Amino acid sequence: MSLPAYQPGSDLLPLSDDELGQLDELLGALPEAMNVEALDGFLSALLLAPKPLASLAGEDWLPVVWGGEDPFASGKQRKKVQLLVLRHARALDAQLRSPAWQPLFSVVEQGGEEFIDAEDWCIGFMLGVDLDGDGWAPRFDDAPTGAMLAPIALLGGDEAQQDPEALTDLDDPAVRDSLAREVHAGIEQLRAFVAPTPR
Repeated sequence: MSLPAYQPGSDLLPLSDDELGQLDELLGALPEAMNVEALDGFLSALLLAPKPLASLAGEDWLPVVWGGEDPFASGKQRKKVQLLVLRHARALDAQLRSPAWQPLFSVVEQGGEEFIDAEDWCIGFMLGVDLDGDGWAPRFDDAPTGAMLAPIALLGGDEAQQDPEALTDLDDPAVRDSLAREVHAGIEQLRAFVAPTPR
């Protein structure tokens, strides 16, 4: 099955909130697909990766979004998901080149307080890292970029990058909120290191 590649020069048509919700529903109806928070993290990793997303065939990364083999009931459904994912990738590409970038993190309520939770986003990011583990390895090993990526690895479940002592508090929503803010700050710094110059 041939899948479309990402085209960085395509029209910039960011998804509306309704379209993001529609994409989340479409993905949620598939047994192994990402949710939109994980998708946002996954695409962020691909767009910040050493190997440009535009150099990858659609078959190299799109099936990861929906969990591998073709789970769609129809070609029309697959095409709709592809279109929305590619539009979100294009918009995210533009955001990562500007001050307007905002990740799609979850918000959870506990005890009348709201906490940010970046776990799904980080899981998606680490799935993107896994597509080019050799390319990302020097960034994890380098002191400055490794420090930026450490909270993502912690929340994203990469055991090789985790500090066992840090795992004890991950059930505390306040700790997860603090880590989510570190993730946001780390990506802000990382994109200054690795994001390509604006076209």
